Amino acid sequence: MLNWKLNASFGCTVAKSLLTAIPNPVVQQTRNTVILKRVYNPPLNKKGCIPRRLKNRSFIYELVENTNVKPKPPLDIILTQYVEGYGEKGEKITIKPQKAYNEFLLPGLAVYASPENIEKYLTSKVTNKKTYSSLFVPMTIRFLSRICLVVNMSIENPWVLEKWHIRTNFRRSGFIVSDEAITMPEKEISGPNLDFENKEFYVTITINKTEKVNVRCKLHHDTFDISKQLCEIDASFYAPTEAIFPEDQEVLDSLQKPQPKESV
Repeated sequence: MLNWKLNASFGCTVAKSLLTAIPNPVVQQTRNTVILKRVYNPPLNKKGCIPRRLKNRSFIYELVENTNVKPKPPLDIILTQYVEGYGEKGEKITIKPQKAYNEFLLPGLAVYASPENIEKYLTSKVTNKKTYSSLFVPMTIRFLSRICLVVNMSIENPWVLEKWHIRTNFRRSGFIVSDEAITMPEKEISGPNLDFENKEFYVTITINKTEKVNVRCKLHHDTFDISKQLCEIDASFYAPTEAIFPEDQEVLDSLQKPQPKESV
């Protein structure tokens, strides 16, 4: 009997020490709701009588709603700084919850659209002055200012560079540009003229009839006859070179260094 008491006491001491050594588990509240409905309604009990014991079929339920799989509604957030493609600082946008958490709220680019935050951050309710005509204009300008558009012209047939040549070569590079949006160089470029080979000029593209961006272009004489081809278009071909018209050199030097692998 004494040995049992000692062992029991020792066991309680060890158990107590283990409990104090293990940290308390973190309990996080979750918002889960499952709504069920009885398939068979239980019978009513008479007043003053002992309640009947429910039968097994009274515990059969059918699912009405499960919030775990229910799509969450879009979330309203207020941008705390300009986010390209989404909005200006102080503008309220509506976006999917997961995207809002991961890409806006956690990085600190936005806050919840609570009444307090609306009063503190929301500025678009008074005026919504846009820096650009569209949210995608900055991205378009960035891509266009980085590329070097290779304009392929015939080495065999006479030509005068026109808008449709620029439009066609833009389409080859993955950009859809209308003729109305293209402003050609002031001086005419005609050929074939090998003095213009691998030399640069620029065209101006108007976006949404508002914003303008200069795009570096490089002239290349091409032909289907392999024996007459001048050179192969590789990464070195996109390096900045001399301008066709010397007065355009300053504008070309102000453009970003070409990045031929940049794509939309």
